[in-house]
Amino acid sequence: MRCRDAKQWLITQRENLSQSETATLQEHLKQCPDCYAAEQRLHQVEAVLHPSAPRVCPRVSTEKIMQAVLQQSQITQQLEELRTQQQLRMARLRTIGTLLAAIGFFTLGSLPLLVLAIAIIQTDLVVKALSLLSSGIDILFVIGQYLQLGLTLVTHNNWLLSFVAFSVVVMMGMWLRLMRPPQEA
Repeated sequence: MRCRDAKQWLITQRENLSQSETATLQEHLKQCPDCYAAEQRLHQVEAVLHPSAPRVCPRVSTEKIMQAVLQQSQITQQLEELRTQQQLRMARLRTIGTLLAAIGFFTLGSLPLLVLAIAIIQTDLVVKALSLLSSGIDILFVIGQYLQLGLTLVTHNNWLLSFVAFSVVVMMGMWLRLMRPPQEA
């Protein structure tokens, strides 16, 4: 049988062929991969053009589909429960957060009044606190004077300033040299 005849027989319905012609066609399809591929394409086109019944995949059973649907509904139910729990927690946190914010603002707002009350009632305690504070301010003032003197000395003496700048440049060069990646030999 020639390929042209086999393709002609494929196009004209198989139902119209006799048993001998069908056997001859089947034998040719087993031996010729081109005609077999043409038959497969023809079946695909027919399936698209004439869908007779829904195709069922033999590997998927109804029981498996029902189990998947049941699992999906259980997962959906669990997600809804989690969403409800999260909403309840957020409502509790809003209440607690509002309460804590009110207490914090009240506390911060009442601190100046507390300091004023202590200043009125315990004047000796206020005097001690101010003397400690003034000694701390005096220490900061002395440190500031020493810094001013040192900066004045460095900036008025150009040789000293040049030496400090040169030292910084040399140290940076040494640091860059030490930090560079090692070179291959």
